[in-house]
Amino acid sequence: MKKAGLLLLSSSLFALSAQAAPRAATATGVAEGVTEASGVTSYKGIPYAAAPVGKLRWAEPKPAAKWKGVRKADHFGARCMQLPLFSDMVFRSDGVSEDCLFLNVWTPAKSKKEKLPVLVYFYGGGFAAGDGSEPRYDGESMAAKGIVTLTVNYRLNVFGFLAHPELTKESKHHASGNYGLMDQAAALAWVKKNIAAFGGDPSRVTIAGESAGSFSVSAQMINPQSRGLFAGAIGESGSLLGLKAPAPLAAGQQGGAEFALAIGAPTLVELRALPAQQLLDETSKPGRWFSAVQDGYVIPRAPVAMYAAGEQAKVPLLAGWNSYEGHYKQILGETEPTAENFAAALQKLYGDQAAAAQQAYGGDIKQAATELASDRFIAYGTWKWINSHARTSGKPTYRYYYTRPRPGQEGAGHSVEIEYALGNLPGNKVYAWTADDYALSAQMQDYFANFIKTGNPNGGGLPEWPQASAGAGSRLMELGVPSRAVTATDDAHYQFQESQARP
Repeated sequence: MKKAGLLLLSSSLFALSAQAAPRAATATGVAEGVTEASGVTSYKGIPYAAAPVGKLRWAEPKPAAKWKGVRKADHFGARCMQLPLFSDMVFRSDGVSEDCLFLNVWTPAKSKKEKLPVLVYFYGGGFAAGDGSEPRYDGESMAAKGIVTLTVNYRLNVFGFLAHPELTKESKHHASGNYGLMDQAAALAWVKKNIAAFGGDPSRVTIAGESAGSFSVSAQMINPQSRGLFAGAIGESGSLLGLKAPAPLAAGQQGGAEFALAIGAPTLVELRALPAQQLLDETSKPGRWFSAVQDGYVIPRAPVAMYAAGEQAKVPLLAGWNSYEGHYKQILGETEPTAENFAAALQKLYGDQAAAAQQAYGGDIKQAATELASDRFIAYGTWKWINSHARTSGKPTYRYYYTRPRPGQEGAGHSVEIEYALGNLPGNKVYAWTADDYALSAQMQDYFANFIKTGNPNGGGLPEWPQASAGAGSRLMELGVPSRAVTATDDAHYQFQESQARP
């Protein structure tokens, strides 16, 4: 009897623990998550759209199928098809697959009645790589700040951005390309419909991202599919308003048709019949890089023109870039950073505009070349986005300049701020983080959390972050050790870059 009683008690305890597993009832079925040590609940690998395979390869995302019973949401779904392009990417996902339209949710809510603010984060990777499972984007730390946090997978490279005449003809919108951006919009629609089940408020969603993720935020702000689906935006390094504007649909179609011909699959039927890995491998050759196009649908017209006309989402924006987005050697090559070599490099780049460039980028040669490389790569486009939004949105706009290098690095390079902003320094064991690093991370995370909650980064004894303004002399926050509010000193850079920008 004693043994039977112990067995009964054991089974009762097991039943209680099983009942205690957190669950969320979505429109497609019940998901069962995991309670992390912090008390935050994570739900990983939830499908937000149907697998984009077969005839759905290069189609608008379709709704995910409903499932019966309870779906275990305790591990990341597969990452979207991609080549190993970036050495700093670490994945925790179940391999690579075309069936990859999953999202992950971290929530601190103990009930679905809490109506907490929501962060939806899009990863970077040049629209060719990246995944919602990367530790630097992990949502647990932001969730512990009282924010329901999501990462979203979206189609990449040729799978996400192929434009082709047959695809355009097939589309009821007479458009093709930008499938990855449509995926993001579909995820936002999923959030609108389902996030209350995780304790989130669908009217308090902030979208954010870094690099291609930041480009994505600037795109969703003009994407009609996403209108009304978010209330704030954060962009870290990058926008569609840079020196290389999205190609017109005709050019995108031509490139797609040439690619299809070159790989021996000129028709859409043949392209869709190719195994996914074979198709991906074909993109490894030089010049085969697919990105957003001005398709007339997702991106209705030139982003620069749309922002200038105030056609973007009227929401608060927080955006900026890092001090070492580029490297001086991208301008000077292997030559020494001397005035003569810089002048020669400017002559090669700008011809009869070299003198104007020299005037705009004065001072220390190494620093000037670094800033020019950064502007040509991504900083100018980010500035243009901030400046345009401040001018035409009527909503608060906040600009930052991030200066803290990782321990042992020369400068604050592209993407290094992510782990600071999202509170994920402990997950990266490569660097010997110091007390200063952790203090800056806590400060930066508080700024981001405040903005997500209120549309304003200020509060809680943080140094005051002034609003940005359009034109010269904008105020901004220099994020570093220490952080401080400053007045922009780089206006001459952007006046020069404006003269170089393609209309």
